[in-house]
Amino acid sequence: MKRLWVALRGLPQLLQFGLVGGAAAATHLAVVGGLVSLSGMAPLAANVLAFLVAFVVSYNGHALLTFARVPVRGWAVVARFFAVACLSFVLNELLYAVALYWLHWNYFWSLAAVLVLVAVATFLLSKFWAFKARTAK
Repeated sequence: MKRLWVALRGLPQLLQFGLVGGAAAATHLAVVGGLVSLSGMAPLAANVLAFLVAFVVSYNGHALLTFARVPVRGWAVVARFFAVACLSFVLNELLYAVALYWLHWNYFWSLAAVLVLVAVATFLLSKFWAFKARTAK
């Protein structure tokens, strides 16, 4: 396990972000899929709960791997990353609604496409704002 962790830490940051984001997206998709198929919950409602579960995976993965070299931690970083995640989620939910109700795409594949599209903005905001080290003034 230690060798795997060392190998992951040696990957380029964008690839680390993709791996963590992929794990969070897989979590997100699994929760939506489970809630829709097992409980009959509406896809957009299931998407809200899935977002909260995936946020935990995403924040911890990015804090421990993607942005681990940034010397900032604490609730301020969590708050900024949650703001980024919420903004990304609003964009996610809007695009998801368009795919579901205007384009009439399958709920599962629509969400998969939306998650990929929103990932770019999430990376940029995370790197240059949420996990950015603050300089003392």
